[in-house]
Amino acid sequence: MIRKILVPVRGDGKGDNVLAHAAAVAHRHAAHIEVIHCRPRPQDLMPFGVAIPDFLRDQVIKHSYQVADQEEQGMRAEVEVLAQKLNLSLSEDQIGKCATVSFVEEAGRQVDVIKRHGRLADMIAVAKPDRDRNLGHNTLKAALFHSGRPVLMCPPSQQAPVSLSAKVTIAWNGSAESARALSQCKSVLRGADQVWVLSNGSNAGAGTSVEELIVYLGLHDIKASVETFSPSKKTGPELLRLSGELGADMMIMGAYGDSHERETVFGGNTQAIVDAATMPVLLNH
Repeated sequence: MIRKILVPVRGDGKGDNVLAHAAAVAHRHAAHIEVIHCRPRPQDLMPFGVAIPDFLRDQVIKHSYQVADQEEQGMRAEVEVLAQKLNLSLSEDQIGKCATVSFVEEAGRQVDVIKRHGRLADMIAVAKPDRDRNLGHNTLKAALFHSGRPVLMCPPSQQAPVSLSAKVTIAWNGSAESARALSQCKSVLRGADQVWVLSNGSNAGAGTSVEELIVYLGLHDIKASVETFSPSKKTGPELLRLSGELGADMMIMGAYGDSHERETVFGGNTQAIVDAATMPVLLNH
């Protein structure tokens, strides 16, 4: 079961959409959402390697506390408004009984906060990175590479999703990354009404076949059907196309079989999906 979803926010205007996606999953699993805001520490705002007068340092520290306090108050108020809009309970007594939400403020770098809190979450929800504005890449990378948990990448949308994880596709190529995604996302697959396995009909090296996967899923009481696409097609775009045609509301896949840096520079299936996805994708590394 999905019991805890972490939503890191940073005041970049993307938190509303991410919380809406997390709420759709939380309602399906009666899960608790922890919205965590990373409060900047004064020492992180100081210029590195540059000596500054004590009076200026004191001013920077005082101003940073004032700004952080104002931002925290605004975030808390926004979460309360969104909780009502998304039908999320703010009561601690309701945790585990219905979809709930709480707000946590913690000082430190966002990367470090995601590491610490993410490792005790069943899912981390983050915004799809914005390449044009150079936003969100570090958040996605920190969640994927340092938490060990599934990461729900939420694309921008005009309306909050009504349902999420009801109709799910899972990308399978028999690789270790695919196996890890399968292992970490069984709760999502069990809770889905319909599951499709996407395959290009070939395996990654000595990877297991899609037929063996269907048998394995059956042992876990997960009924799935296979959808194939041509091996000659580009894998990333084909996975998105096929998921869309099937009417899936979420795709699960293993992420970055090659290094993040290599895929960012030279391209790769994961990076293609991160750049082009218009549907929620649950990534695992």
